[in-house]
Amino acid sequence: MTPQESVQDTKNLPPALSKLVAGYSWQPVTGGRSGTTVFKLQKSDSTDLYLKMNPCPENAALFEEKLRLDWIGNRLPVPSVRFFGEDEAREYLLLSAVPGVDATDSSLQGQMEQVVGVLAAGLRQIHALPIQNCPFDQRLEHRLEAARTRLLNGEVDESEFEGENRSRDAAQLYNELLSTAPESEDLVFTHGDFCLPNIIIHRGAISGFIDWGSAGIADKYQDLALAVRSLRHNFGAAWGPVFLREYGLDKPDRFKIEFYTLLDEFF
Repeated sequence: MTPQESVQDTKNLPPALSKLVAGYSWQPVTGGRSGTTVFKLQKSDSTDLYLKMNPCPENAALFEEKLRLDWIGNRLPVPSVRFFGEDEAREYLLLSAVPGVDATDSSLQGQMEQVVGVLAAGLRQIHALPIQNCPFDQRLEHRLEAARTRLLNGEVDESEFEGENRSRDAAQLYNELLSTAPESEDLVFTHGDFCLPNIIIHRGAISGFIDWGSAGIADKYQDLALAVRSLRHNFGAAWGPVFLREYGLDKPDRFKIEFYTLLDEFF
């Protein structure tokens, strides 16, 4: 189903969802690597919404995100779930919009010191959530097994590999992961994909964190590594060390940063 077909064929949505989105205009949202189809829904007399759709089955990715948002509740600024459902073809997740712009927005370029401080404070806020009763296990054992499964199923997109990894295949990278895996984990509640497009900023503060499908208990460097990489891609390598200092790391573990950056090639 193409985005245009989605806009024109809303009668095929689940009835309860169709009622919720009646009268909204649909704008496709591009970008990202998840393969999820996303639309921004707008109506003059209502707040904006976002609708995510995945083919079914697709590892129940949207159901997993819905579960995590329910668990987080009001402990962090996150979108609220307005609807979740599935039919024979797709699963659907309707979310409230978060006001502001994502942290890659060009309007923030002249405020990078403030932005980096805000990002670091936001990540500390996420990592401070208690993990004693967290049901989402993203520890390294599980992530490596997930990477292995994606490798065996041919789901790793080698064309998306970065830097020197472009000259290597997924099997080589997986063997490197196994041989260089850290011996210990500093476990916290992690976002799982703490990249700049997933942090929304409004009036100089974080108004929300989005895209929670990979969240769970993991080493804090799962988030730190992807934040450093995202800062480098969007605003230059000089901001990574600033971010790490603002987070509270005077001597960051460069080995773990490299490892978790490599691990993300499989997702």
